[in-house]
Amino acid sequence: MAVNYGSKRIVVGAHYGLRDWLAQRVTAALMALFTLIVLAQVIFSKGPVGYDKWAGIFSSQWMKALTFAIIVALLYHVWIGMRDIWMDYIKPVGIRLSLQVFSIVWLVACAGWAIQVLWRV
Repeated sequence: MAVNYGSKRIVVGAHYGLRDWLAQRVTAALMALFTLIVLAQVIFSKGPVGYDKWAGIFSSQWMKALTFAIIVALLYHVWIGMRDIWMDYIKPVGIRLSLQVFSIVWLVACAGWAIQVLWRV
């Protein structure tokens, strides 16, 4: 039996909409710009590309900070996408919550690993 609540529509979901759409576009643009910067450094440097060259690119503090900011943008970008997939396609609440918690734990672990790798250079 359908219940009519008048003109007020009952919507289910998190109501993130435009904010998350914009966040995905901004983080994607930042990651693309960062990729171009790194590619330019590799292309315009002399000599063979090896570990020493890559370590040299990421050895300065400003590059480490920029790389970490891009890693955070990447993790946020991934979180928005995964959360939306879980909300759209996984209907049982318990399974969806478990997948979201697993995603958060995985992304935090990836952030920790990225910090370790980045600050070892």
